[in-house]
Amino acid sequence: MKKTFMGVRLRSMRAERGLSQIAMAHALGLSPSYLNQLEQNQRPLTVSVLLKIHRTLGVDVQQFSEDEESRLVAGMQEALADAPEPVALTEVREVAAQMPKLGRALLALYRRGVEASEQLDAMAATFGDDRSGNVPRRTMPFEAVRDFFFAHKNYFDPVDRAAETLATQMQQSGMALIDWLIQRLVHTHGVRVLTVDDDATSKRRYDSEMRILRLASVLERSQQAFQMATQLALLEHGPLFEKLTTDATLEGDPAARQLAQIGLANYFAGALVLPYGRFLHAAETLRYDIELLGQKFGVGFETVCHRLSTLQRAEAPGIPFFFVRIDRAGNISKRQSATNFHFSRTGGTCPLWNVYEAFAQPERILPQIARMPDGRSYLWIARTVSRGGVGYGTPRQTFSIGLGCDVHHATRLVYSKGLDLSDPDAATPIGMGCKVCEREQCQQRAFPFIGRPLEVDVNHSRVMPYGAKPRAASGG
Repeated sequence: MKKTFMGVRLRSMRAERGLSQIAMAHALGLSPSYLNQLEQNQRPLTVSVLLKIHRTLGVDVQQFSEDEESRLVAGMQEALADAPEPVALTEVREVAAQMPKLGRALLALYRRGVEASEQLDAMAATFGDDRSGNVPRRTMPFEAVRDFFFAHKNYFDPVDRAAETLATQMQQSGMALIDWLIQRLVHTHGVRVLTVDDDATSKRRYDSEMRILRLASVLERSQQAFQMATQLALLEHGPLFEKLTTDATLEGDPAARQLAQIGLANYFAGALVLPYGRFLHAAETLRYDIELLGQKFGVGFETVCHRLSTLQRAEAPGIPFFFVRIDRAGNISKRQSATNFHFSRTGGTCPLWNVYEAFAQPERILPQIARMPDGRSYLWIARTVSRGGVGYGTPRQTFSIGLGCDVHHATRLVYSKGLDLSDPDAATPIGMGCKVCEREQCQQRAFPFIGRPLEVDVNHSRVMPYGAKPRAASGG
């Protein structure tokens, strides 16, 4: 644990519980003078005191973790990107460390403002009034669900364990997964599974009245198993999903809650196809070689990456990964994280990130050591995946899949082979997005940082942040 001062937070906790300084010191087994020094930021918070706070006051120690603080800092930087007066990163970090409730309140207000602005945009488009940029819409359900999964660090213990229990039953039966799922759906729920050739159908369509589950014929066997497992999860664990989605981030949005429950059903399906214990053991044994894991479990590259980002069981955690799926236009359609890594929703992501380079080298795995402006480095793996488009001239869906982890985990991955992990200059400097990235000298910058104006560099025909010095041109 780094040297951390938490005086304001300790005073707030004490005030919330109506305790005097002497009473709280007595409850924690500390001297009043020592507690006073902690509250006045004259002494750093130690691990032993933190554990006493956890045991005595029931405070989740995760609230004090560096990852939680980094997430809050990243979110606040984004919220303050267009502030009328620039806010120094040191001030943002101080708020995140000492007054996290204030930071979270700022984020909530920022999100409400974004919702209001987007709602006005939608209304203006509807009524033909072009007031683009001055207008609001409610948060889209998929955005609320993304925040819901992010808040849980992409791990749901009761769902994961329920899926693993079923996977054990399947393994004991000696049947193949797809046959076992068909049998369970029929015998336990009276649901028949049909394969249909209708091109207009979705991957999975369930008729609750006829008790028929229709699967698209274009699906591979592993995809059919995943869709059946998703439907099985909805049939058997609906109440559990409803309970888990009674969450503040989804409050008052039935569409978001319903979408979150489907997301949990998909999570269950992934955990059934790739059961936690067996999959984690295989991942560690194979040094997280994604292609070998896909071959061993009969699933695709994206499925393996997605599952790797969920392995955060308390007593047996895997590497905390960040998973992202992005298209050529930079739209992020999936973003799941067990880490503090965070990309901005404002102004796009970073063009120096290897997920974009992957499009130029289809189906090749590209490793990258990337360093963020705060000095933290990550190992990223990126590769494209394509699907659909059967038949000449039919367009295919192509995405870049990114999987990243903190560089101190890198030696556990086969992809670190040949990379210089110790040299900070070997890392590619990237950021969360131009509007919240402090790298003023970046040649790829598209927007100024935190509201700083742009000026034109006439000699080099480009715009750059105010005050940034242009680099000398190489060659003639």
